[in-house]
Amino acid sequence: MSNRPPILTWVGLLLIAAWGLWTSAATAQQKASYPIGPRDKVEIRVLELPELDREFQVAGDGTLELPNVGKVDVAGLTESELAVELRRRLEEVGMRRATVSVRITEFSRPVAVLGAVVNPGNHPVEGRAMLLDVLLMAGGLSNDRGRFIQVRRRAANGLSDQVEIGIDELFESGDPAVNIPIFAGDVVHVLPAEAVRVSFLGEVNQTGNVTFRGTDRVTLLVAIAQAGGLTERASSKIRILRRQGAGRVEIIANYRRILNGKDPDPELEDGDIVIVKEAFF
Repeated sequence: MSNRPPILTWVGLLLIAAWGLWTSAATAQQKASYPIGPRDKVEIRVLELPELDREFQVAGDGTLELPNVGKVDVAGLTESELAVELRRRLEEVGMRRATVSVRITEFSRPVAVLGAVVNPGNHPVEGRAMLLDVLLMAGGLSNDRGRFIQVRRRAANGLSDQVEIGIDELFESGDPAVNIPIFAGDVVHVLPAEAVRVSFLGEVNQTGNVTFRGTDRVTLLVAIAQAGGLTERASSKIRILRRQGAGRVEIIANYRRILNGKDPDPELEDGDIVIVKEAFF
């Protein structure tokens, strides 16, 4: 477990706002370069042929049956490529000039849902869905879920971006800002819980390792209570040794100040070593 700031701090809100702006731009690019597939819906407009002006659904074999044109294999074509192909077909059958536009109105390409869900795998999404909708399609969260969900999205230019959503904010707080829209081709990864192991040395009633579930927020006071509390000889000054790169860093905490609400209760990470020395009177 890491000491991450709460998702909905001002930094988190800025990140989510930036994600929203990126989503709008990426969605436009995604649609422009999205290869049409079976079950997708497309809206076709032909200025010179109003009877073609409507929405069509691509058949399971990737074709469209169009008036005055016949069957067209559209699988793999983008909006602009299909418009060019339809213009060519219409001009071949005698239309002097065809002004064609194509717009994808619903995607059917699946969203990949990975990790700690009941039914992981690809799930078809027609049009736009929200994050909660996609999680429900996957049967909901499994018992081994962690605290965060990662959503990865690839833009038309090949670049990808990722946003991390706190599960508590999504399900318990009900904040609509974190129930973000999910589009075709997105990857939703529900991170599994990871055990947090804390080692105690010195003046605690139960020295050794204490293990917590990764869904729990493990603070120093919680961990000390799990270790049976401090002995009567314990110093208020507590050292926390934490892995950082190839070495360790030391964090000093004052037990009495934390207990009295004067200092924040530090969150512990997997692998932390808590050392409580004997007090000198």
